[in-house]
Amino acid sequence: MAQSDQRTKQAAAGRGWRKLVSQYQLMLMSVPFVAILIVFSFFPLWGWIMGFQDYAIPKGIAGSPFVGLDQFVKLFSDDWFYIVLRNTLAMSLMSLVASFVCAIGLALLLNEVRVALFKRTVQTITYIPHFVSWVVIANIVTYVLSPDGGPLNELLISLGWLDEGIYFMSKEHWFWGIHTLASLWKELGWSTIIYLAVLTGINPELYEAADVDGGGRFRKMLHISLPGLMPTAVMLLILSVGYLISTGFESQMLLGNSLVMEYSQVLDLYALEYSLEIGDYSYGVAISMFKSVVSITLVLLVNAWARRLGQSHIL
Repeated sequence: MAQSDQRTKQAAAGRGWRKLVSQYQLMLMSVPFVAILIVFSFFPLWGWIMGFQDYAIPKGIAGSPFVGLDQFVKLFSDDWFYIVLRNTLAMSLMSLVASFVCAIGLALLLNEVRVALFKRTVQTITYIPHFVSWVVIANIVTYVLSPDGGPLNELLISLGWLDEGIYFMSKEHWFWGIHTLASLWKELGWSTIIYLAVLTGINPELYEAADVDGGGRFRKMLHISLPGLMPTAVMLLILSVGYLISTGFESQMLLGNSLVMEYSQVLDLYALEYSLEIGDYSYGVAISMFKSVVSITLVLLVNAWARRLGQSHIL
């Protein structure tokens, strides 16, 4: 019995090696990308040592003294850290939900459009902002919401809803909503492309059968198109959750100002401030390590939830 199991394992290993050799072209093509991944994603992990040190540039990593978990104790004792964490999670969740729901909704609606020219026009208009820099997007948003001649204020005044312009960008409680709408406008069309591609792959016979049964457009969207999207949507949701706490800082830095800092500053800006402005690099590395651990945990949790529901998962 043991010899039989051993022969089975050897045969499986032999088949694996033969398959690997037969696909050597694909392996060679993937080498540059694997090398880029290693250089830019794994080599920088060496710098995590700084999170356990009192790092000083003149001494370097080799000469800086180890302080254990002092940087993390300092991090979790800082009240401002929890405010920044709240902002990061709130804006990330709002943007994720808005993008997830609106992208699926727009894809379902565009899939029902039969006029090709109108469909292509809408797609082009919605995904062009994805290629526009956040610098330009932030300037457009600031101009539209400006109290001095901004189109939104001018419209509200002309309708008699306001007597004078409102400085929207100074209202700290409105910042999350403004950021969510700006992010949605920038990325909605790009997110929709993936769902439209999935919809084109759904078997047309399903729609024909629904027509025979007397199903209207909304019933076909609800019972055919939407279920066909769900495996891809769940997969993208799992991947997106990993970036909930690593949202970057460009949009918040460009849209925010000193009046709304309590609601605009996120973890990446927080780490950047300590690393470059204050010079506490070890504290900045500790923040980055916290972000990585939380991101991995979130991905694993959502992946387990998807697996329990019988949906697509990555692990």
